[in-house]
Amino acid sequence: MIKFPDFNPTIVHIGPLKIQWYALMYIISFIIGYFLLKKLYKKRNVKIAKSDYENLFFYIMLGVIIGGRLGYVIFYNLKECIHNPLEIIAVWHGGMSFHGGMICSIIFGYLFCRKHKYNFYKLADPIAVVAPIGLALGRFGNFINGELFGRPTDLPWGMIFPGEDFARHPSQLYELFLEGILLFVILIFLSRKKLRDGFIFWSFLFLYGLFRFLVEFARQPDPQLGFIINFLTMGQILCLLMIIVAIIGFIFIFKETDLNSNEE
Repeated sequence: MIKFPDFNPTIVHIGPLKIQWYALMYIISFIIGYFLLKKLYKKRNVKIAKSDYENLFFYIMLGVIIGGRLGYVIFYNLKECIHNPLEIIAVWHGGMSFHGGMICSIIFGYLFCRKHKYNFYKLADPIAVVAPIGLALGRFGNFINGELFGRPTDLPWGMIFPGEDFARHPSQLYELFLEGILLFVILIFLSRKKLRDGFIFWSFLFLYGLFRFLVEFARQPDPQLGFIINFLTMGQILCLLMIIVAIIGFIFIFKETDLNSNEE
C-alpha cells in the first residue's frame, strides 16, 4: 500500500488571497490550450480571424466554467441548491462537472460558428484534440486535493488517504492516464490522418465516455447521491448518454458524406 503524499492543496495563502493547485491547473490548461489550438488550426489549414479565434476561445473558457458549475448543481447537488439557491454561485465551496462544462462549451461553440459562418466540425475537431490536456491537469488537481478518490482496494498500488486507515484506488490517477494522456495520444494520432470532418469530435465524446464509465467502477460514488440505478453512478449514466450520442454522431457524419458523394 502507498501513503498519500502530504500535499498542501493551497499554493499561496496571504490574508484573503488564497490560490489552490486545482485553480492553477485550470489556468495552466487554458494557457496551453490557447497556443496549442492555434497551432493545430494552422497545421490543419483552418482559416479563422485572430479576433474570432480569441472570442471563440473566450466562449469555450466561459462554457467550461459556467457549464461546469451548473452541471455540478443540476447533476450532483440539485437538492441542496433548491433549499439554498445561493449555493449555485458559491464556487469557493467546490464542485465542477465535466459533463456540464462540455455541454455548455459545445453549445457556445455551435452558436459562435452559426453566427460567424464557420464550419462547426472544422473548429471542433482540433478543440477535441486539445481538451484531454485540461482533463489530465484537472485530475492531477483532484489528486493533490485528495478528492474524488476511489473505492477501497487491497491492490498493491492502493493509496491510504488522510484520515483513513485503509487503501483506496487512486482513481484520479486512473482518470489522468485514460481521459488525459491516453485520450490525447489517440486523438493526436487521428488528427494526422485524413478523416471526415467531425470524426475526431465524436471520437472524443465516445472515448471519454468509455474511459470514464470504466473508471467509475473504481471510483467512490458521490456521497450525496450514491448509486443511481443498481450499480450505476451518475457519472456512468452521463457517460452512457455520451457514448450513445457519439454513435449517433458517427452515423450522421458518415451518412451525410455518402449523400454528398451521391449528389456529386
